[in-house]
Amino acid sequence: MPSHTLIRAKGLSEPISHYSDAVRAGNTIYVSGQAAIDEHGHLVGRGDVVAQTRKVLDNMKLALAAAGATLDDVTKVTVYLAHVSDRPRVNEVRKEYFKDNKPASTLIGIHEFAIEGMLIEIEAIAVVRS
Repeated sequence: MPSHTLIRAKGLSEPISHYSDAVRAGNTIYVSGQAAIDEHGHLVGRGDVVAQTRKVLDNMKLALAAAGATLDDVTKVTVYLAHVSDRPRVNEVRKEYFKDNKPASTLIGIHEFAIEGMLIEIEAIAVVRS
């Protein structure tokens, strides 16, 4: 019997490969990299990093909720950006969503995403009380 639970979140599109939206292991939740993809698998906000960041964080909220958590429970994020120069605009959106929570964070600039047109992807780790 596995020591973890695979999480499939209502409102997220089907995964494009072999992964779960999130995995819960004890009180820790690992959220797969979220993209600006709607429930039908279409990219949202093409060419607009702010719109994509909002969709990414909305999707993250869905994955967290399905696992019994919120953005307030997030302790670590890894942000992947097509253009590191977009960091200030992404940061403003992060402030809106995370409010007083300031999770540990890593930013990585990358050349190519799995889906053409993506500008950002964010993965997260959250810890909840039992």
